[in-house]
Amino acid sequence: MPDGCASTLGYHVGRTFAPMPLIKEFKKFAMRGNVIDLAVGVIIGGAFGKIVNSLVGDVFMPVASVFTSKVDFKRLFISLDGKEYASLEGAQRSKAPVLTYGQFFQNVIEFLIIAFVIFLVVLQINKLKSPAEAPASKNKECPFCISKIPENASRCPQCTSTLS
Repeated sequence: MPDGCASTLGYHVGRTFAPMPLIKEFKKFAMRGNVIDLAVGVIIGGAFGKIVNSLVGDVFMPVASVFTSKVDFKRLFISLDGKEYASLEGAQRSKAPVLTYGQFFQNVIEFLIIAFVIFLVVLQINKLKSPAEAPASKNKECPFCISKIPENASRCPQCTSTLS
């Protein structure tokens, strides 16, 4: 790029590159606490996802297959081309269109486990938070009709009594 021409990332001064305010703004944004918290959450979420995948694939589904005549849910499929295939791998080798509903079922189980665990975490966080105190009421009761009226009122709007 010739000297003095602007680019989208910065501008050239002589032979040096000086960053535009966009990069400074991005750095300011990236260093805020919320972005760091989000990054940590994404990393922990990814690790948690692997644990749940293992729990479902290695623990839950084998136990479920015992109760369903040793069916491997990952291998359940419907061939969409109308032909019969001995296995999912055979259908995939033939490049046949298949509906792998067993894999979908396993993914639904994984989702439900993750959603339940997130629900439990949010429930515990909400229990740990102290309830916010209700703001002090700026109202008083009318001595004649016992309705709520503003503290500074000189006349009750309900019964029109004069207040002292």
